[in-house]
Amino acid sequence: MKTLKLIFSIVALSAISQVSFAQEKTVTVGGAPMYPSKNIIENAVNSKDHTTLVAAVKAAGLVETLSGPGPFTVFAPTNKAFDKLPKGTVETLVKPENKETLTGILTYHVVAGKMSAADLMKAIKDGGGKATLKTVSGGTLTAMQKGKKIELMDAKGGTSTVTIADVNQSNGVIHVIDTVLMP
Repeated sequence: MKTLKLIFSIVALSAISQVSFAQEKTVTVGGAPMYPSKNIIENAVNSKDHTTLVAAVKAAGLVETLSGPGPFTVFAPTNKAFDKLPKGTVETLVKPENKETLTGILTYHVVAGKMSAADLMKAIKDGGGKATLKTVSGGTLTAMQKGKKIELMDAKGGTSTVTIADVNQSNGVIHVIDTVLMP
């Protein structure tokens, strides 16, 4: 009888967790729903468009940090964004001897605190058309409005566009971008 009660309890808990996920307002990224109750890493690993980013985060040893309480605003480059880099760049960066450089590039895509697209647009407006964002790596990104989209300019003058905004996470927000930003 105890075994039967345990089985019913497990089934009931499983059903409740499925219902709670089903009730969440998700955004689909890389073919997978991104659940606001999950953290940045728990969601990112399911996106088919972010396998390179996830591999880089693992190689840099940032999984624990980005699974932490945050909050973080992450500008997440897609696989296609990484493909724009010169051939062999990613393969070189994920080597153990380049961990410090890789960490610097990845943390350049992270801002402390949670900034929604509306927050970014307000900062851009308040800044007269530009907002300076301090990254976790210590660098700066410049956010600008381009049409109805948000564009980011890196320290080298390269630009990236937010293609999917406001992917809410339990520990922050992800904005998907189309180009890797360089410190």
